[in-house]
Amino acid sequence: MDVVIAGAGPTGLMLAAELRLAGIDVVVVDALPARTGESRAGGIHARTMEIFDQRGLMDRLLPLGRPIQAGHFGGLRMEFGDFPTRFPFTLGIVQAVIERELEAHATELGATVRWSSPVVGIRQDDDGVEVEVGGPDGGVIRCSFLVGCDGGRSTVRKLAGIGFDGTDATMVGMLADVELAEPPAGTVFGQRRGSGDFSVIQFQPGWHRLMVQRYDRVLDRAHEPSFEDFRESFREVAGTDFGMHSPRWVSQYGDAARQADRYREGRVFLAGDAAHIHFPAGGQGLNLGVQDAVNLGWKLAAVVRGQAPGELLDSYEAERFPVAARVLQNTRAQTALSRPGAHVNALRETFTGLLDVDDVRFRIGLMITALDLEYDVKGDHPLTGRRVPDADLAVGGEATRIHRLLTAGRPVLLAFDDGVVPSVDGWADRVDRVQAQRGAERWTIPGVGDVPAPAAVLIRPDGYVAWATDEPDAEGLDEAMTTWFGPATVSAAC
Repeated sequence: MDVVIAGAGPTGLMLAAELRLAGIDVVVVDALPARTGESRAGGIHARTMEIFDQRGLMDRLLPLGRPIQAGHFGGLRMEFGDFPTRFPFTLGIVQAVIERELEAHATELGATVRWSSPVVGIRQDDDGVEVEVGGPDGGVIRCSFLVGCDGGRSTVRKLAGIGFDGTDATMVGMLADVELAEPPAGTVFGQRRGSGDFSVIQFQPGWHRLMVQRYDRVLDRAHEPSFEDFRESFREVAGTDFGMHSPRWVSQYGDAARQADRYREGRVFLAGDAAHIHFPAGGQGLNLGVQDAVNLGWKLAAVVRGQAPGELLDSYEAERFPVAARVLQNTRAQTALSRPGAHVNALRETFTGLLDVDDVRFRIGLMITALDLEYDVKGDHPLTGRRVPDADLAVGGEATRIHRLLTAGRPVLLAFDDGVVPSVDGWADRVDRVQAQRGAERWTIPGVGDVPAPAAVLIRPDGYVAWATDEPDAEGLDEAMTTWFGPATVSAAC
């Protein structure tokens, strides 16, 4: 077996699909007996939708959700409608639906999901990992790499001896999916009362998601909340329970913020909540995990296939660790902005005014949506290290767009108009070479502005730019391909 993934949530399933696109043998093991249907996450942001679109998944996800033309920071509304993306909105879609579709996608590609299969031990050496799996079909699976996508209480992280430092919870939140006998007229979001705030959101006809956050209590992980616990707490803050009944599930959360001190221990990696946990402010958690998976997947595949050196895997932590650290920072800020009291009220009023300034709204909104990410990639072009815009173009006279070129999960060297497409000799087995006609002369880079469309661009499988040039004979392409996709094949070099 090439790769074992612990955890069949969105992160693990997306990683499994990415590995299968590259032809890597993968099995996903999960301690649960079956999918629970619980849905902590309730939406996805623009950059995650772009990533799903790159793999052709938005065609199946978009009809299942509800576009919401805004987001928020600490409960303060921000408009996303003018952001430079094909998806300038938040898609309201519950985690259970996302997991269902991702599991279908991964298994269609050949991944296997094993339930009732907890990881109970790991032993690794220079050549691989022995993963001890419990449950009725337990045993030892020998693999090249193990990836822990098994949540905030990750067994894989603990067995690998990776630290998980941060700050403890200072408040408690609860959520429940219920039916309401007396629902409010519309969505109630982050309404602040006394010692907390509450929200009422209708995801689908017939049932609502209710949330209540208390800043006068601390999360007790040992206590499993009941529906009566939730109803009582909600009524104390909201003054009503809207006639809630028939709960689908109840859960609780806090604002603990922790990050693994490293994302790798030998042949064991962490991704998603196993690597970072935080207060669910701004709906960033699921998005962060899916983006971890897409960053790691193609790199792991290249190393397993022997096309790239093991050092490529170091770039996973180098690129993704700062992204999670930024999320922990902004969610701590959102928690502070959400607390009750006159001083925070004044801060919220001030911050609301600041969000009316477009430059401020863009800076914070692009951070929440992850559209502004810039990885440390060698190169002077403003596109280098940033996500490639999904520009319209034509290939062979047929209209298409850049995301459609990334569906197979392979690197793409794209050259425009009548210029010569640079050679990929030595990398033809792993890099697709495409010549196209531009649909626009300028591209918009979030956080930067408009720049001339490049003469040629090398796009990584995760949609980030590895190299770009405005000159058809610019240097650096071979170096970029070697860095990210391994050395040229021997036969081409002879």
